[in-house]
Amino acid sequence: MPKMKTDKGAKARFKVTGTGKLRRQHAFTSHLLEKKSSRRMRHLHQDVEVSSGDARRVRKLLGR
Repeated sequence: MPKMKTDKGAKARFKVTGTGKLRRQHAFTSHLLEKKSSRRMRHLHQDVEVSSGDARRVRKLLGR
């Protein structure tokens, strides 16, 4: 039986915490930054938990 391969794109984008939760980064942080406020950027730079609807799909891509 062949082994499951980890999706390398998912591996780069998601981290699994010690308790098994999935973390991701926000979008909208790479360019056109002049118009975005410092407060908005500060909040966007914080990692957030993957929504429960997407978590199952992400776990499958990560081979978990």
